[in-house]
Amino acid sequence: MDKVKKKGYNIIKSKEEKNMCKINPRVDFAFKKLFGSEENKDLLIDFINSIVSQNDKVVDLELKNPYSVKNFRSDKLSILDIKAQGVDGKWYNIEMQIMDQEYFDKRALYYWAKLYTEQMVSGSNYDLLKKTIGINILNFNCLDENNYHNCYKILNIESKNEYSEQLELHFIELKKYDEKLSSLLDKWTNFLTKGEGYDINTLPKELKEIESIQKALLVLETMGLNVEERESYEARLKFMRDEEAAFKTAMHRGIEQGKKNKQVEIAKNLLDLLDNKTISERIGLREEEVEELRKTIK
Repeated sequence: MDKVKKKGYNIIKSKEEKNMCKINPRVDFAFKKLFGSEENKDLLIDFINSIVSQNDKVVDLELKNPYSVKNFRSDKLSILDIKAQGVDGKWYNIEMQIMDQEYFDKRALYYWAKLYTEQMVSGSNYDLLKKTIGINILNFNCLDENNYHNCYKILNIESKNEYSEQLELHFIELKKYDEKLSSLLDKWTNFLTKGEGYDINTLPKELKEIESIQKALLVLETMGLNVEERESYEARLKFMRDEEAAFKTAMHRGIEQGKKNKQVEIAKNLLDLLDNKTISERIGLREEEVEELRKTIK
């Protein structure tokens, strides 16, 4: 066993853990262990504060469903969101979603509504309901927006006046992140998209300036997983890789089909002007394909 000492941390790593690849923070299971553990609560606070407005900054918070090995063994982390309440009473629901879901917009609203309504207990008054903020980090594109971070509220469609501040939904689409490092959120997003490939020597200087990100990197480097946790992590990592591979394949096929369609359209305009061989040489279609096209049109 080797002992690792950095910035006050004293962590023992086995040889097996040392030889394993660094944990990918985008895997929902690892994300919850990284940000949803009591010992890393400061990371969650800093991450939330990089997203919300000045009025919603978190000074301290209480984790309502903290990660623990005991909870993992009892429910296998069927629900991987992180629920937390700030000292000012506001509620936060943070979720790292790796699976592209057709109805994620409805899911995001449902999870917000569930957390909001759960604040009501028997005999409670509506005035006790506190602002609830949903933060969805997505490993896929979901919104018809250009920015990677988008915030939604309830507004009057004409005056743009806010109806109520109680509802606020944030979406961070990692695939749209353009690698800029201007804001604190940019830096956290960079860490989420590339964290498993960084070490203290390769961490960009803009990220090194953020103490909480340095700690997050250390946690990834020293995150130990038992057999059950490792199996869960590997299963989710495989799923994420399969999804990304399928997406790339679909994109490639789409590009190829688009190219083919363009070739066919151009060939159609040349059928009355050129012979099959000339069209084939100029457009890139096979002569047999040009002939079939000619027969179809006739």
